[in-house]
Amino acid sequence: MSSTATTDPRLMAPRAAPKRRMRLSWSDPTFRSVIWQVVIVGIIVAIVWYLAVNTNRNLAARNIATGFAFLSRNAGIPIGESPIPYDPAVSTYGDALIIGILNTLKIAIIGVVLATILGTVIGIARLSRNWLVSRLAAIYVEVLRDMPLLLQLLFWYTLLQGLPGPKQSFRIGDAVFLSNRGIKFPVLVWEPAHGWALLAFAVGLVCTRLYARVLRQRQEATGRRPVLWPAALGFLVLLPGLIWQGLGGPFALDMPVLRGFNFQGGGLISPEYGALLVGLVTYTASYIAEIVRSGIQAVSGGQWEAGEALGLSRAQVMRRIVLPQALRVIIPPMTSQYLNLTKNSSLAVAIGFQDVVSIAGTTLNQTGQAIEGIAYVMAVYLTISLSISLFMNWYNAHIALVER
Repeated sequence: MSSTATTDPRLMAPRAAPKRRMRLSWSDPTFRSVIWQVVIVGIIVAIVWYLAVNTNRNLAARNIATGFAFLSRNAGIPIGESPIPYDPAVSTYGDALIIGILNTLKIAIIGVVLATILGTVIGIARLSRNWLVSRLAAIYVEVLRDMPLLLQLLFWYTLLQGLPGPKQSFRIGDAVFLSNRGIKFPVLVWEPAHGWALLAFAVGLVCTRLYARVLRQRQEATGRRPVLWPAALGFLVLLPGLIWQGLGGPFALDMPVLRGFNFQGGGLISPEYGALLVGLVTYTASYIAEIVRSGIQAVSGGQWEAGEALGLSRAQVMRRIVLPQALRVIIPPMTSQYLNLTKNSSLAVAIGFQDVVSIAGTTLNQTGQAIEGIAYVMAVYLTISLSISLFMNWYNAHIALVER
């Protein structure tokens, strides 16, 4: 006796639609789209080819050499702030342009971090229940956003240049001096032990992240929240400390000392760098503050009520419930502000800070390689901007809600 089994069609996997083959006919929309794309790409290539040929012809007619061979020639450009060793009598144009990139990155990275912190604080302050705090934050945002950035940079630069000279400098404690030469402060005398301790800290940070992921999986499986801080203390503090101590535990400070008409030793924040950093941070923070405020307000008010009903304080609700949800609204427009801060750093040339634009401008004036110099600057900013965009897009995807 035989029986036939039937399958519920609702349980069967849906069949994929058959692929439609492209026909070599103008009536086929796929064929038309391919043709139009080929035509547009061909037009763009032809335009670029024409511009390149015409430029080379004009340069040859004026006996102007092309190429990047000038990068290996002696620069002779005096650079006031150099993160790496630089001697105008020996160093090349390539070395000078690398210093310009490092100075630009020094502004961009530190500026992004400080602007994010300040903008977040101002944005939260705008939502404060304290009338005075919220009004002061609103005034800060409206005033800074309505003033041109170049004017703000000139204001801060003039203010720092108006400070007294080194002999009449303002003192903060016994080791920090504020004068028209900048801010002098003690710096750590770097030893190999510090480098190994820093490497151990980086390894400990990675180990802490991996261990936190293990604990999160354990919490999802058991419902109990394990304690992370003992392991984090061991990885981030004890391990680097033991390595530093095992290598002798060196700790010496290079203190600034007034000798003659200027300071010797210690670290320096020049008026140019300080004015550029303060101007970019305060200006960009005014826009970030509005992004943070709008992101927090995008979270439903019921989240606040639910958190307070659980007995959490308003600060705990903000930190643990509201801000994590607001990040999904904040991150996309925040990327644009990071890019704006990086590109606005090119205004450093107006106050004498030697970033990549300033050094490239001096280079092309001395060598006559205008096209190569401009192409170099464009490539630098394009690379930095794409790096910021890729990182922020990765982070945005990392925190995005995953529908189940």
